[in-house]
Amino acid sequence: MTARVCVCVCVFFPSVGPGQFCNTSIDGIGTCWPRSSAGVLVSRPCPEMFYGVRYNTTNNVYRKCLTNGTWALRGNYSMCRAILHQERKGKLNFQIAVIINFLGHCVSMVALLVAFFLFLCLRSIRCLRNIIHWNLITAFILRNAAWFIVQLTMSPEVHQSNVVWCRLVTAAFNYFHSTNFFWMFGEGCYLHTAIVLTYSTDRLRKWMFICIGWCIPFPIIVAWAVGKLYYDNEKCWFGKRAGVYTDYIYQGPMILVLVINFIFLFNIVRILMTKLRASTTSETIQYRKAVKATLVLLPLLGITYMLFFVNPGEDEVSQIVFIYFNSFLESFQAFLVSVLIRCCCCCCCFQVRFAARKRFHRWQEQHSIRARATQALSVPTSPSRLSFHSIKQSTSL
Repeated sequence: MTARVCVCVCVFFPSVGPGQFCNTSIDGIGTCWPRSSAGVLVSRPCPEMFYGVRYNTTNNVYRKCLTNGTWALRGNYSMCRAILHQERKGKLNFQIAVIINFLGHCVSMVALLVAFFLFLCLRSIRCLRNIIHWNLITAFILRNAAWFIVQLTMSPEVHQSNVVWCRLVTAAFNYFHSTNFFWMFGEGCYLHTAIVLTYSTDRLRKWMFICIGWCIPFPIIVAWAVGKLYYDNEKCWFGKRAGVYTDYIYQGPMILVLVINFIFLFNIVRILMTKLRASTTSETIQYRKAVKATLVLLPLLGITYMLFFVNPGEDEVSQIVFIYFNSFLESFQAFLVSVLIRCCCCCCCFQVRFAARKRFHRWQEQHSIRARATQALSVPTSPSRLSFHSIKQSTSL
């Protein structure tokens, strides 16, 4: 350890005579012990760092000033050992959260690719609503692919080098992340128009949603990249320096989208409850349908992302729950959108199942027709039908 200068607050004891106090000293750990009266148990904060391990300075270490005016050989550092355990526990929780993230992104990627190719094959369901779903799934696929690239290519050495390609990877990831939010905004606009405003959805055009989902995020990310280049050009544009708020250039519109989608959700549920109360169904069934519709729309409109802005506080248990819960939501968000949503999700709606069943029956009929035609050409079906070989053979006789 490097030499340290012990600077402690000296306490004046007028009744203390020669040999009745312990002089100021530093122990082997590096804790500074002030001049104290003989026979007193002195407390000092735990060291902030020792051998690369960070400790919580709110806990104390204790050392006895003996009656002969000398310090005890060792201080009591038992209260500081729990901090080392908490640090190891924090690293373990972080590693588990990373595993949850990778597992969730892998599962989501498989579900997204299945939904994407299902839409690609079934052309009979390509109405405007399903086209919006398809583009949202595409945005999630690109965002997840960019996330995997970031995880596999970014290292501490690359962060410090701040090369051009790593900054471009960060910009691409933030662009696709923004497109997710704007396509979820497109979902909210379509549902709000169809249910609340009661306008005819025939007035809505595909190019409107393409501009919202793919075009609007592009100038936002360009403005963010310019701000990063001039004001925070370090560490591959990940994170932010103190006092620099360039990240709000793209985070601000994303937060605004979530707020608007929350308003859309409130109006949709309000109209749904009004219609359910006007029906003859029981009150229990009405609330059950309303809750079900709300749970379906939460991931589709991205309302679950609002939980990322909640501050868990200083409590250890709340921080662990916050880390696990957010890791699950962030990684399985695309999975929930592509598979678990029944009414709004493309993979589970009735039209997809009907079109898939219709396509399978058509393929089965065509296959059976071809099989019967091949069989009819190769094998005679009645005694009166003669093959070309038999006619040729009879003629020669």
